[in-house]
Amino acid sequence: MRELTFNEMALVAGAGDECPAGDSDDGNEYAGISNTKSVGRELIEIYEGLVQATSHIIERVANAF
Repeated sequence: MRELTFNEMALVAGAGDECPAGDSDDGNEYAGISNTKSVGRELIEIYEGLVQATSHIIERVANAF
């Protein structure tokens, strides 16, 4: 196995200003999510909405008979 050249190391290590540290608009996304702090809260809200919708459907079906 050969050693990497300086230019190859710069490419692999990302030695550049493409992704500055600490910038609020750094473009990092995880599956389209850029604000990861709110993901848990949003998942809880989605779950609670599904529970309310299911409860509403069950109530409507029970009152239909």
